[in-house]
Amino acid sequence: MTGSRELATAVFAALAVLVGLGTKADAAQCGNGPGGFEAWKREFAEEARAKGIGASTLAALTQANYASATIAADRGQRSFGLSLDAFLAKRGAATIVSRGRSLKQSQGALFASIQQRYGVPPGPLIAIWGMETGFGSQRGNQNMLSSIATLAYDCRRPEFFTDQLYATLHLIDRGALSPGTRGSMHGEVGQTQFMPKNILAYGVGNLDVAANALSSTANFLKAHGWRAGAGYQPGEPNFAAIEAWNAASVYQRAIALMGRQIDGGE
Repeated sequence: MTGSRELATAVFAALAVLVGLGTKADAAQCGNGPGGFEAWKREFAEEARAKGIGASTLAALTQANYASATIAADRGQRSFGLSLDAFLAKRGAATIVSRGRSLKQSQGALFASIQQRYGVPPGPLIAIWGMETGFGSQRGNQNMLSSIATLAYDCRRPEFFTDQLYATLHLIDRGALSPGTRGSMHGEVGQTQFMPKNILAYGVGNLDVAANALSSTANFLKAHGWRAGAGYQPGEPNFAAIEAWNAASVYQRAIALMGRQIDGGE
């Protein structure tokens, strides 16, 4: 009996070691500062290699830098805590609406085509375009791969950004993005600021081209329940699609309000 117990104990201990090793190999360890970033990249690259990511893409990942500016921005998103009126003022809503109305007229054929295909009217698309990049004038200058790799490593939201990092690596593998692609602080790119997973799922062409970005945004909204002809103010059927675009309540209400004003409402 003693020998059997010793054997069982030894087997259990060996299994525990194997389980421990497996857990460590399954996910690189997150961190809260730059100190562990290089080791994390090496671990993550091995995981990504096992999932079929190509060698040249992995080489680019190993060159990614710890993006301190991205971490600072991620910790300091105070504008989303403002009242709606203060948020609209801070984001220049009156200017967005004024210019948006002009663009709705000058680009009428484009917006008519998008509405026919996706059911989304010009107002909310133009409001998103103006809010996200000032109609393409402020698309960010951060290295996308470094920003997303840093956020995948950071312990605040590693699961969400690990998915985004894999999407980024797949896009680089396909040639849809390059390791040098520039975007905003959290890795958003293009005229309406798409995250990598959304590029894979809803992207239509080069998102630095306004027509493609607007079509992609309409594609996203349609996929999240947008119904042609239904309202998109809070409490109306299409507001849920706007909620899917951005999680901040004040942002959602701002887009709905500006969109209505651009579309001719008050």
